[in-house]
Amino acid sequence: MNNQDKIAIDLFEKMAPDGHEQVLFCSDPASGLKAIIAIHNTSLGPALGGCRMWPYQSFDAALSDVMRLSRAMTYKAAVSHLSLGGGKSVIWGDSRTEKSKEMLLAFAQHVDALSGRYIVAEDVGIGVPDIEVMQKVTSHVAGKPTKQGGSGDPSPATAYGVFCSMRACLEEVYGVDSFEGKRVAIQGLGKVGFALAKRLHEAGAKLYVSDMDPELMAKAGRAFDADPIHGHEIYRVDCDIFAPCALGGIINERSISSLSCRIIAGAANNQLASSALAEQLMDMDILYAPDYVINAGGLINIYEELNHYDETQAYKRVSEIYGRLKAVFALAKKEDISTAEAADQFAEARLKGEAS
Repeated sequence: MNNQDKIAIDLFEKMAPDGHEQVLFCSDPASGLKAIIAIHNTSLGPALGGCRMWPYQSFDAALSDVMRLSRAMTYKAAVSHLSLGGGKSVIWGDSRTEKSKEMLLAFAQHVDALSGRYIVAEDVGIGVPDIEVMQKVTSHVAGKPTKQGGSGDPSPATAYGVFCSMRACLEEVYGVDSFEGKRVAIQGLGKVGFALAKRLHEAGAKLYVSDMDPELMAKAGRAFDADPIHGHEIYRVDCDIFAPCALGGIINERSISSLSCRIIAGAANNQLASSALAEQLMDMDILYAPDYVINAGGLINIYEELNHYDETQAYKRVSEIYGRLKAVFALAKKEDISTAEAADQFAEARLKGEAS
């Protein structure tokens, strides 16, 4: 067996456990494009998922990220009762210094070649203006500008869904869903994290915030009277809710022992580094709100765009995450399983056609 054969086998081995349908590697030397599109499952509809541009440390890191994210999108769409499949894409590079119009157009050509099996939207490093550029080449985009009748930036809807979910968590743990006097530690002050902080501040929560950008922490301090927390110290904050709103894998074997919260509810994808950690959180009496259930607001908002976008109707559907999460909690208690496993059961039942 030569090295080329071994690489091919390794890729199939990576795809097999989660049942990915297709992984496409995209290159355009002229623009410097290096990208991966992962389509996990299209049994409920075309795969919709954002494009993330990030300076990954290695090819394996980029591939692992896009495959985890695409699987999560399948489950997110299924549990949210959307007629969509799960997909995701990543562009390997620094969006601040390497992104170009030529690169985006080249990427869009690869998306277009899939003939609608994958619909691209915004994610970290890719915004509405970038979707406008891609739209020059392909119609298979979502999250289009509001001036075109689109839903625009999905971040506010994602933040609203997480906010509604936090209310469900508070009711589950404390018996009331009020934020008055509650302490919330937010890790990550990107578009979603900052929008979430604003809602929480207005609802009466005390905020602790952490971000790699000290200017964002200072801005949150001024706007929301938030206390800045540096680095990994955010895990140790004595709080009611810990809200991961940055990248995934932050609840891991090292960080879990540092947690001093009653609830984990945030916007980040793939928060748990392994599924076993859901059981550990359960043993620690920490209520975990499954990430793909509560951060579905952006996807729901974009889904509404695919027909005829109406913001009031879209946000009404986003608010239904509250009840969906309560159902997850109820099943977890009934079956004595983790909330993560309960969420998976709901999603898998719909994927199998066993749920309405």
